Parts: sequence; structure tokens; C-alpha cells
Amino acid sequence: MSEPLFRDPEASVADRVRDLLSRMTLTEKVGQVNQRMYGWDAYERTPSGHRLTDAFRAEVAAYDGMGALYGLQRADPWSGVTAETGIGAADGARVSDAVQRHVVENTRLGIPVLLVEEMPHGVQALDGTVLPVNLAVGATWNPELYEEAAALAAGQLRARGGHVALVSALDLVRDPRWGRAEECFGEDPYLAARFTEALVRGVQGPAGERIGPDRAAVVLKHFAGQGATVGGRNSAATELGARELHEIHLVAALAGVRAGAAGLMAAYNEFDGVPCAASRRLLTGILREQWGFGGLVMADGLAIDRLVRMAGDPAAAGAMALRAGTDLSLWDDCYPRLAEAVRRGLVDEATLDTAVGRVLALKFRLGLFEEPYTSARVTDPARVEELSERVARESVTLLEHDGVTLPLAGRPVGTVAVIGPNADSVPQQIGDYTAPQRPGTGSSVLAGLRAAAPAGTDVTYARGCGLIGGDRSELPEAVAVASAADVAVLVLGGSSARESGTRFDANGAAVVASGNPVEMTCGEGVDLAELALPEGQSALLDAVSATGTPVVVVLVQGRPHALPDLTDRAAAVLSAWYPGPWGGRAVADVLFGRSAPQGRLPVSVPRSAAQLPVFYNGKDHGYRGYVDQPATARHAFGHGLSYTTVEYGTPRLSVPSLAVDRFDGPAPLCCTVRVANTGARPVRETVQLYVRRVLGGTSWPRVRELRGFVRVELAPGESTEAGFPVDAAVLASFTYAGEWAVEPGEFLIETGPSSRLTQGARLTVTAAPTGRGTGPR
Repeated sequence: MSEPLFRDPEASVADRVRDLLSRMTLTEKVGQVNQRMYGWDAYERTPSGHRLTDAFRAEVAAYDGMGALYGLQRADPWSGVTAETGIGAADGARVSDAVQRHVVENTRLGIPVLLVEEMPHGVQALDGTVLPVNLAVGATWNPELYEEAAALAAGQLRARGGHVALVSALDLVRDPRWGRAEECFGEDPYLAARFTEALVRGVQGPAGERIGPDRAAVVLKHFAGQGATVGGRNSAATELGARELHEIHLVAALAGVRAGAAGLMAAYNEFDGVPCAASRRLLTGILREQWGFGGLVMADGLAIDRLVRMAGDPAAAGAMALRAGTDLSLWDDCYPRLAEAVRRGLVDEATLDTAVGRVLALKFRLGLFEEPYTSARVTDPARVEELSERVARESVTLLEHDGVTLPLAGRPVGTVAVIGPNADSVPQQIGDYTAPQRPGTGSSVLAGLRAAAPAGTDVTYARGCGLIGGDRSELPEAVAVASAADVAVLVLGGSSARESGTRFDANGAAVVASGNPVEMTCGEGVDLAELALPEGQSALLDAVSATGTPVVVVLVQGRPHALPDLTDRAAAVLSAWYPGPWGGRAVADVLFGRSAPQGRLPVSVPRSAAQLPVFYNGKDHGYRGYVDQPATARHAFGHGLSYTTVEYGTPRLSVPSLAVDRFDGPAPLCCTVRVANTGARPVRETVQLYVRRVLGGTSWPRVRELRGFVRVELAPGESTEAGFPVDAAVLASFTYAGEWAVEPGEFLIETGPSSRLTQGARLTVTAAPTGRGTGPR
């Protein structure tokens, strides 16, 4: 008997899906769209190794197959998986293959299971290499570097038997009170789009129908608008009009779709009362009909269960999500009831077939029917560690500097006092969604400075205060240590480190309430009303600066904390975000001058929570500010200093005026600007291009919008011309008619080192019979 068509690797994916669907029962189809089991419940660790549980075998038997299994190798306090009970790198492929073998060999059709893992900044598994969080990645303004790091992380995932990487990429920091700010690339849609493209290329490899055995399928989180919830409250409602949705919150998603992303995850939040997982307008109308997306949509954890309140019962809630365009569930009790929903007439079986087909198509694209098991693949942990440290180094952002104190190697320093609650803690610099680290992994800021200090330099230490609260009992020791030093490095900020005592919601979000002893100030479920540094840290800053010793403040943080004017209290201020396990070495390299600061802010830094929002690209209504404080940010989007001085010339356009139809093809003009290093040290400068519409258009303009950036390296005294093509994507806006287009009007094409320090050249775009532009790049 000949093999069925779905077993033919030479047949097209569409033909194989069609053939396999025709052979499946309703029960088997329902099994393919379910991902209801926690992966860590599928195995148990015994003295002789890992064994599959009866619960896993029963789950496979219930549907004669399994669509996907989430988090087989996840380890963290929420899952309860530790180094003693979990799956290390040495056993990852073996356990994954055992899961796969059971599914393939003990089901009628032998359809492989998708093994889905979190990869927010490295694989969330024991021995998985941790990268800096996305907000640090955004601060590098270097998508090419991130693409390389993402590719190595994907290689680690596949080498352990995983297939699908869940990665946050689509959310924007529109309100830094939101605890998941660290998962965002920043506040700007253009910047997020460039990193999302890099992520897709890195994880999935070259565009095409097949995903190679050393790459993974990426599911981009979260679609859409989750970073704009009311009050910065996790999973709350959004109040977005169509234009704000398209201009700000869908740009990165569109870029990811165009780059070939295998999947998107529907967000928890809702639009106009409809949760994303049930929004046909979002998941079908925009995503599939307008954008042509053919991949799968996954629900967020337990999100479909929330629909029961609207639909009335689990079967109806599952039908609601399926009709909207959600293909694959996550942990809920509704999608297991889809057979009932079909029998009750709540949803057509053809709609179920469409969702099943998307799940099967991804399995074919990954080659799982031909090679369901993990082949011998090796990733180089040292190479991933090297890239993690490099990302950390390029993310360190110098916010303020007196021009004298740094780098430390440039002045006589006998003693460096390292002080602060984040100075000697690797867990507090690696962010949320991380597995327990093996003892000895990584380098704290204190360890990094001690290792980097030149001979003859003494590095002393005092904690000074706790991460949270107002206890001042440790201040005297910190003051004494600072007073005896030539410079004090004060390491402040926040932490997303989950501990064994952390309480969690059913979906894994941390529950950190008043009186909870867990020292978390950021991460999923940890939203803040007040963004200032905690009372104890502020008191420590005041006490150390009062000693007269020059103070360098290093902020290790997952969100931009609101900063007061530190001119009289700090000689320098740096943000290191959450720089990953080896971030301490990266910070030390910058402080001692082995590496120049290169980071640029991917998000505006507020003066206080009371003035929010402060994102740079708000609507241009000319607001003067509050009576008691300015409306502007403390530090603007794109800002970042170096150890030298850089001067910008006035931007020049190749032509001053063009008709709108000239933007239908390749870029019809170019913007150039001369950039010069006028200081004594080399620099890697990030030259930024902004567009400001000053006249015309069918919708009210924004203050300015990032539309390009380029990084240039300049030796002391050297200058160069930075050039930017100006095409439809640079000038297009989302019109009142609901489409992306270049409209006639007057524009300022601006360049500069940040969104606040720009110079512009005027461009006139005149009307023409045609001239519909393209969407954002």
C-alpha cells in the first residue's frame, strides 16, 4: 500500500494539510487545536532519569493526539521546577524525544506534537543562555546584533527538542507603570518594527515555506495594544481609536507578518469591549483579510476561559474564539469542548478545519513528519554568552555626565565604593521569565568592577539599603564606605526576580501586594502607581551624595523610573536596564572606559508618574505643561551621551519639493547630514531621522515620528555624511479614510542625536492624480 499524500515530503504543505484533514475524526481535530497541559506535568524526575507521567499519557489518549505542549522545559518559581526537579541541557533532547515518540507511536495518525517554549530573552529553561531583556535590546538600536543573538537562542531551543518560541515583541511602553515594560523594545513603533523583523529573521532563518532544523517557529506576543492599557494596569482595557491602533500598535505586528512570522499570540486586553482572542475584526479582518497572514494565532494563557462571562458556557466561549480566528488554545477549559460546540451548532466544523489546518501546516513547515526527533545538534554556550554580554554592553546608556568623572580609567582612582541594593545581585539584573541560574553563572556589577579595576585600585562595598521600603539602618555603613573612596558607584533600580515565596495568578503573573515580602518591583503582574525610586534608595542617594565623593548612579531596571534633577547629586547617571547575567562585566567595561557608552533611550524617562504620558510622539497640540512641573520628559526618547562630543550639521534634501505620485516607487529623494566627532575619543553615534508634518493631511499630526536611524563610527576629529532615503514609508500616515498614504502637505525632515535635539529641512509634497503610499516599513 502506498504512503498517504500527507506523508510525501515532496508534496506541497497545502496538499499535505488537505489530505491529512480528510482522514481525521472530530475528536482528533479538537486535539490538534488544544494546548491545555502544562509541560512540567508531562514528566517527573526519578533517581534513574525522567519518565513520562500517567497524566500526559491520558491527555494524549483523550484526543488520540496532541496539538501542542507548552513549557516542557520551563523552570521558574511559578512552575515549581527547580534545578533538582527539572530538565537540564544534557537531558533536554532526550526528554523531548520521549514525549514525541509517545505521541507519534501511540496515536492512529502519528501526528507529531509541537513543543512550545518561552524564549523572551533566551530559552526559559535550565542552562538556557539568558539575554538582556527587550528594553535593553531596544537601547542598543542595533537590530543586526539582536538578529544574531536570536538565531543562537533559537538554535539552543531546537537542540533541546523545542519547536516554537514565544517571544514578546509587539507591545510598546506607552505607560511605564506597566510591569511588563521590560518585555518591550521601547515606546516607538518604528524601532519596535525593526527589532521584530530582526527577531523573525534570527529565529526562523531565511524566508520560505520550510523552517530549518537549527531554527524555530516564532510566535510574536501580544496582538495587539497591550502596552496601552488604562493606567498601566496589566490585562486591562485599552481606549484606542483606529488611527492610534494602526499608527502605533500594529506597526511592529505588520512588520513581523511581512517578515514571515509563523504565529501571533492574541493579547489579554480588549477593544470596545471585545477581548482580542474573540475579536474577529482584529484576528480575521485586519490580520488575515487586510494583511494576508496565513500563520496561526495562539491564545494567551487562560484567555479563552475569560470569555465564558460573555458567552455563557465553555463550549460557547470556545466557539466564539474559534470564529474570531484563534487557532490554538493555551491551558483553557473551553477548546477541549469544541466537539460539543460543533454538535450544538455553535460553530461549523469547517471553521475548526481551518484552525486545525494552520496548526498542521506549521508542523509540516518544521519538518516534523520527516524528522520528529532531535538530531545531533550542538550550540556553543560560550558564543551565546559572548553575544549576551555584547548586547548588554551596547545597551548601557549614559544619561548625564559632568564631562570629567568618567571613564574611571581616565582619572586617578585609588578606591571605588560600590553601593546599593542592585550592586551585588545577579538575579536582580536578569529580568522576568528566567529559569534558575546555576551557581556561579554571571557577574554582578560589584564582581564586574572588581575584575575590571586596574592594579592598585581598591573596590569596596556596602549594600546601603533594601530594594524596597524605607529602612535606613544600613545608611551609616554606606556613608562611611563612600566617604573613604575617590568615587562612589551607586547601583539602584528595581528587580523582577521571582522567588520561591512569590504568589502567582493562575496564568503565572506574580501577585505582589502591600505587605508581601517579595522584593519585586517589575515584571508581569507588578504594576506601579509611583515610578520614583523607593524611599530607602532615595535616602541612600541623598546620604552618599552628601559625603562630597563624586557619585556615579547606575540604574539596573526593567522600566524607566521617574528621576528627579540629579545635577547637584550625581556626576554621572547611567541606565543598564536588566542587562542579563553578564551585565555586570558590561557595566564595568563602560565605567572604566574599555567600551564607550553606545546605548540610546528606547523610551522617554519621566520626571514623575503624575505627568504621564511623556512619550515623544504624542499628538502635536502644543500643550504648555502643568503649572507645577513641565510636561516634557526628564530624558527624551533617543537620548544617550558618549565620552566625546558630536556635532550635527543641518540636514539637506536632494530636492525641496515633489508631487505625491513620485512616492509610488523607489525613494525619490535623499536626506543627508554631516556628523562630526569634535572630541578626543572615538564614538559610535546613532544618527536618527524624524518626520514632522507641519501642514496638510486628513488627521492631526504627531509632534514627530522616528523614520530611520543609522550607526556611524567616528575617530576623534573625523566627520562623515549620514544619508537616509526618503520614500513613501517615511512620509506615509494612516489617513482618515483608513489607509496608509502619503498626503500633500509640508513636512520637516529632521535629523539629530535624539527626539529632542533635531534640526529640520522643509519638504513640500504637492497634489497629483495618484500617490497612494505604502504602509510603514
